[in-house]
Amino acid sequence: MEMGYHSLSNLAKIRKNVKRNRISSYDRSGANLDMVTMSPGDKHDVCHIKGVGCIKHIWMTLASEEPYYLREVVLRMWWDGEETPSVEVPIGDFFGIGHSKTVNYWSLPLSMGPQDGKGFNCWFPMPFSKSARIEVENETKNNFVCYYYIDYEEYDELDPSYGRFHVQWRRENPFHGKDYGKIKGNRIDKFWKTNPTHKNDYVILEAEGEGHFVGCHLNIHNLYVPENPEFHNWPGEGDDYIEIDDGERRLYGTGTEDYFCTSWSPFQYYCSPYFGITLPGGKQFTGKISYYRYHVEDPIYFHKNIKVKIESGHANQRSDDLSSTAYWYQTEPHAKFPPLLSREERLPREEPKEIPREESNLIHKFPFYKSKE
Repeated sequence: MEMGYHSLSNLAKIRKNVKRNRISSYDRSGANLDMVTMSPGDKHDVCHIKGVGCIKHIWMTLASEEPYYLREVVLRMWWDGEETPSVEVPIGDFFGIGHSKTVNYWSLPLSMGPQDGKGFNCWFPMPFSKSARIEVENETKNNFVCYYYIDYEEYDELDPSYGRFHVQWRRENPFHGKDYGKIKGNRIDKFWKTNPTHKNDYVILEAEGEGHFVGCHLNIHNLYVPENPEFHNWPGEGDDYIEIDDGERRLYGTGTEDYFCTSWSPFQYYCSPYFGITLPGGKQFTGKISYYRYHVEDPIYFHKNIKVKIESGHANQRSDDLSSTAYWYQTEPHAKFPPLLSREERLPREEPKEIPREESNLIHKFPFYKSKE
């Protein structure tokens, strides 16, 4: 069965041998307590579907007293009875925003909607030929509640050419760079450093098999707080660099804002179907930043393996806290993911209310430094 595609131009087409179904958190008693309450350490199967089909839409919303619950709650997905998950990611990052934050934004495959970005939606198709299982795990220290819809189609059979949906989250905390403000020379001088091997670039994705990379979002916590208000503290200029099939092809980019389809050190909020800036950062680009780029019209194909990387500033001269979520399709089996960082290692850094001038570089030197109250 072809999964088909949907737009206004073919919405009237009648599709035979396709059934629509849904699994949700509705109250089975008929009352209006339409949620699942999870205690610390609980795991809950959002769905465990048997048969052939494709998940077409996921909606979720969560409520918790924990400030960083979106990094503490973990979402996992398995296809066709596989042993290791094809999706393993903090739940907030899965829906397109990092730093355990929510923002009203939309893209073609993912969105967060009102109120205050708390309505999470995913339209990435997720085909399966035997089974599909989605699990939520509560690694917070308190109870939380979860509401959800899983909308899917049932088929008689699935075209074997369809890959399986994969999502992986990574973080480098902090990146192994240098104190950008102490590099001698002006801003242009810093561009002359070379990075021919790209050995120490930040890795967004590393996968084995055959498939196509369909995008990512990158989260930057700009740790450098310059004393000079004229200092250009832009955390980008890191080139994207993609190695395909043991280096048979290499895709070279020209800068962070260029890969994310923007320009000229942007500091404005923006969203569109395929790219956007959901968190533009604060004054002088400090604090928490998030960009997304989805390769819906231009997937990046690989037939053996792929490694998607990006520099932290030009030639990795910066030391920002980077995290990312990568989305791709591939044939199974997939390579086992690196272990997901512990709850404590996933938590975002706190923003100091005000950093005294003499302490401005300590937030860069010490990962979990907190300014004095």
